[in-house]
Amino acid sequence: MRIGVYPGTFDPITLGHLDIIRRGARLVDRLVIGVTTNPAKSPMFSLEERVAMVEEAIADVDGASVVTFNSLLMDFAASQNAAMIVRGLRAVADFEYEYQMAGMNQQLNDEIETVFLMADVSLQPIASRLVKEIARYGGPIDKFVTPPVAARVAQKVAAETVR
Repeated sequence: MRIGVYPGTFDPITLGHLDIIRRGARLVDRLVIGVTTNPAKSPMFSLEERVAMVEEAIADVDGASVVTFNSLLMDFAASQNAAMIVRGLRAVADFEYEYQMAGMNQQLNDEIETVFLMADVSLQPIASRLVKEIARYGGPIDKFVTPPVAARVAQKVAAETVR
């Protein structure tokens, strides 16, 4: 069985993430979406909330599952018996960062390949960070996330405003 891992913070999961998940799932028998914490980021949603949003969003994706992790990516991938890491690319800046990460990951475990998928052209500008910023300024985000995610973001923004 060929297993792939698609890691991220998914804060929140976007249509761009879903595009990579759907396409990545076609490359493997099982795609593990690894939802992680990232000390460099201040998430809007808790780990549990992010997992719930991802699980809801991928309910119709055959062979996909969600697992949390808080470790080196390559250790997590090895624990899942993964043959590959799936990463999405939107722009040249993404490539430079992902290229460096792939090189470091290869040094840690050269048995696991990194596969890059280009984001669909219509989804390339979408980033979780920008979705949150648009929402905080009262802009519409329904072109970038699923309706349930848009509702959750709206609830969080409303709660932030009340504080």
